[in-house]
Formats: sequence, C-alpha cells, structure tokens
Amino acid sequence: MTTAQRLGQFDLAVVGAGILGLASALAGARRGLRVVVIDRDASANGASVRNFGFVTISGQQRGTMWQRARRSREIWQEVSAAAGIPVLQRGVWMVARRAEAACVLEAFMTTEMAAGCRLLDPAEARRQCPQLPMPDLAAVLESGAELRVDSRDAIPRLADWLAAAHGVTFLRATSVRAIELPQVHTSRGVLRTEHAIVCAGDDFYSLYPERFGTFELTRCKLQMLRLANPGFRLPAVLMSDLSLARYHGFAELPAAAALAQRLRADQPGQVGHGVHLIVAQGADGSLIVGDSHAYGSTPDPFSSDAIDALILEEFRLALGIEPPPVLERWIGTYASASDRQVLIDAPEARVRLATVTCGAGASTGFAIGEELITSLLDAREAA
Repeated sequence: MTTAQRLGQFDLAVVGAGILGLASALAGARRGLRVVVIDRDASANGASVRNFGFVTISGQQRGTMWQRARRSREIWQEVSAAAGIPVLQRGVWMVARRAEAACVLEAFMTTEMAAGCRLLDPAEARRQCPQLPMPDLAAVLESGAELRVDSRDAIPRLADWLAAAHGVTFLRATSVRAIELPQVHTSRGVLRTEHAIVCAGDDFYSLYPERFGTFELTRCKLQMLRLANPGFRLPAVLMSDLSLARYHGFAELPAAAALAQRLRADQPGQVGHGVHLIVAQGADGSLIVGDSHAYGSTPDPFSSDAIDALILEEFRLALGIEPPPVLERWIGTYASASDRQVLIDAPEARVRLATVTCGAGASTGFAIGEELITSLLDAREAA
C-alpha cells in the first residue's frame, strides 16, 4: 500500500484545527463532504484555546460581522448541546462609568443591533448584583444574546464530536508542505482531495506566502490572566468603557468620538497598550480577565507586569472590588489587519485561504465556515 493510499482520499482538506478550521469541517460535513483536518500540533494550542471562549454579538461591527456573529451563536447553541460542551455564561453587561460612555450605550439602543438588549440604571444593576459596588456607575447595557464556553475544553470536545458524529478524519502533529490539487503534500505523506481550505491563523509564511503577502497583515499579541474565585457569581460577562472604544459596533457610532477623547485623557496607559476589560467566569468560579493588544510581525513572547497592572486597574475601577489573587498568566497571538476583519482569498478555484483578523474567531467562525463551503461548492457547480 502506498503512502498516498494510506492517507486516503477526501472531498475537503482543512489545514488548521482552530475554531475556523473546525467550523469549516462542520459546514463541509453537513453538506455531505468527506473531510480531513490537518494540524501541525498534537493538540489544540493556538489562539482558539487562549481566549475567553466568548461569543460576542453586541459590539460586533454593524452589518456583515454582526450578522455572522448571530449565525455563529445559533450554531454554537446546536453544537454545544450535541457535543456536550457546557455553556458557562449567557449575556454581557457593558458597564459604563462615564457620561460619555452612557451616551454611546444610548445611541447603540437606537440601532438594530440592540435587539434583545436593555439599559439598566445604576440602582437596578446594583440590585441584580449587590456584590459589585461599581462606584462610578452611569448605566449598564444588558444583552442576553451572548454565550461563553471554556475554550480550553470546548475546542477539543468539538473536534472529538466532529470525528465521532460526522466522520471527520484528523491528522495531528502533521504539517502541510504544499497543496497541488488533487494532492496535498504533508509531513506524513500525500493525500488526495477535491477542495482545500487553509485556516492557518497567524501563520502567513508556510502556505501561499505570496498571496498572504499582498495583504496588510500583522500579528496581535495579548495578555490575559485567570483570577481566583471572588466568592460570588457574576450576572454575565462584564465589559467596560474601554471596550466601547475598541469594539466596532460601539466605536463607529458618532457618539463614541467624545468617549475616545475622554479615555485618551483619563487612561493614556490603557489606551496606549490597547487594554480593555472583559471579565468572564468559569464553572469553578475563577475569573478570566483581559486583555491588552500589541502589534508586530513577530511579537515578543514575554508578559509585562506593568500591562497586567493596567488590566487589573481597570478591573478595580469598573467593578469596585479588589482583584482576587492571580492564578495564571498567558499570552496569545492572532492575525490582525487594519483594513479588514476577515481575510478570505481564492488562490485557486478549489482552494480558499481564511483567517479572522480581529480576534473574533469564536464569535464569527461558524458563519464564516458556512460561507467558505458555499463558495467552494458554488464554484464547483458553476464549472
């Protein structure tokens, strides 16, 4: 038996087993394709397991990204039930402590993106969560649309379910050296496939570097922490004024200009290091807290205590409590671009390159996977 025969023949090869690769595999399997997923790591290790596992709807950029997030949330709900992935939290509280931030929330409530949201006044918010003093609270945007999973657990469970329920083949600890359809050359030999999708995250150099090189891509490094259980449950995932200035669905509203100016004056350290606040809670009560943003083609691998201190300062200011002890610290990296939030390219008729360039893979990946499969199959039918 030859190596090519041993690796098998498929309808679709997906390079990369992060959330976008797994989403593409699911979309392909649902369309009846025989799917293989190839990943260079032996287990999930990249951006898809170094994040909050937070499927964010409120704050996604108006239009396509917001619609992708809503569709992805629907699929997450289906998949989490089928694959035994616990949904740890639902909803988000956007905690505004400045008048300018409250104005952004009020403007947001006049848009179609506010479906399922409501504004809480300070008294009502404190009644719902008396453990959080939130001393300078101006308003809270409460959304019930979001959900959160534990990404460290969810990504492996999703892969196991794809294999068991949909017959997806996984080739782990395997690098892809070249794609020359119908052949895919790997470190373990050659397989045959009709279509290929490359979801390589922030690796712009291993496959199709000449195509990636035509886009303005860089990498984003972030710092995150896990804090001890504060002794109570949060009402939802929490975010703050700094988040309103970073998330496009808020930041692109005209009312956000005054907030951005105020933040630059009040918190130049946080703004300069791209710090905004997300506080999510695990099943054990511990808090996932982040994050910062630094950009470069090769970010250094080191965490900064000073940046962690800026994150924890925002935690203290927004929530009104002292941060619990730090249990873990880590960094992540993901692809970034100044001119787009998602990169989809077709270097060949039956090949797609795809990467989310804004850190919203968990929020939009399932919808993008469907778009990629539709694009490939429509092209095949047109031919």
